[in-house]
Amino acid sequence: MPHLLERLERFDWTLVTAAIVLAALGLVEIYGIGVSREPADLFPFYKQLVAALLGLTAIVVLISLDYRQMKAYSFLLYLGGGLLLTTVLFFGHTIRHTQGWFRLGSLSFQPVEIAKVTLTIYLAALFARRSHGRLSWREFGLSGCATFAYAALVFLQPDFGSGMVLVGIWVLLSLFARLPHRAWFFLPLAVLALSGLVWSVGLKPYQQERILTFLHPGSDPRGASYNAAQAHIAIGSGGWFGKGIGEGSQARLRFLPAAATDFMFAVIGEELGFIGISIVLGLFLLILYRFIRLAEESGEDFAALLLIGLGAGFLIHITVNGGMNLGIMPITGLPMPFLSAAASSLVVAFISIGLAESVAIKRRGKGE
Repeated sequence: MPHLLERLERFDWTLVTAAIVLAALGLVEIYGIGVSREPADLFPFYKQLVAALLGLTAIVVLISLDYRQMKAYSFLLYLGGGLLLTTVLFFGHTIRHTQGWFRLGSLSFQPVEIAKVTLTIYLAALFARRSHGRLSWREFGLSGCATFAYAALVFLQPDFGSGMVLVGIWVLLSLFARLPHRAWFFLPLAVLALSGLVWSVGLKPYQQERILTFLHPGSDPRGASYNAAQAHIAIGSGGWFGKGIGEGSQARLRFLPAAATDFMFAVIGEELGFIGISIVLGLFLLILYRFIRLAEESGEDFAALLLIGLGAGFLIHITVNGGMNLGIMPITGLPMPFLSAAASSLVVAFISIGLAESVAIKRRGKGE
């Protein structure tokens, strides 16, 4: 009991509370969308609720473990993530043109969400071994190959958004770990080359159409531009305080496709208004701030890099999903962390919180 009380004292309650509040808000919104259907469809709500409970359980498990043990098993974890990404290409279930889910009955799981964490752990362990406080060309090249191997498997599904998240995590972690000399010239060229390769052979016609529609939003208002246009209407109609939970006409009357998944941010804008969006963004900023603070206070390279990588994953998801709802980024299908009806994403988001809490407990426990 004394040991448990000590752990609770070291627990970062601010971080976990912000995550729980966001998840609870997402559940309320998903329930509101479900009951507005004719007939009511509450399966997404129950699925999200189970995912939230699994995520909270994962936090309890992770704080009882020592995150530093993952450093020794980082390569095995990386291989496990790669095996999942490979297997899903042969035995996965296709949803919305993407063969990226394992399915058991009415339940499904997206392994790329786990891969985002296993890649982050591997990169953090690899970069923590760097000498002279800067990445060597060997470490930089090895990390790039490991990232692009994951990304290639994801592009084959095809899942452009998640593939770019993997690359984004690598880029941000490489910058934090300090690039080798003259790598500033090489990295942009590599990103441009990858972009050209993905455009020419990695994107399906409908994915190319999404990007072209983003560049020319008025070209097909009833087709490829329809989703973005409805999201703009939803956010703009919310005003300061919104229309109320379950009262958003865009989601309730099904004008806004994928309201509970891709466009949950727009639903919040319509139903909770500018105030609701501000609260949501404030909670996300609080989570990112706590990740940065814990990284600074950890006193260990692996912990700091792990938290920066996990925080980078959150930041990319928030930026891209929010951007596509506001029309400043192409539609990619990335969920908004904690809020969107995406069970795999929610479980893994809580796993990331659990890893951060494990760091917090060891940091405040003076390395015990």
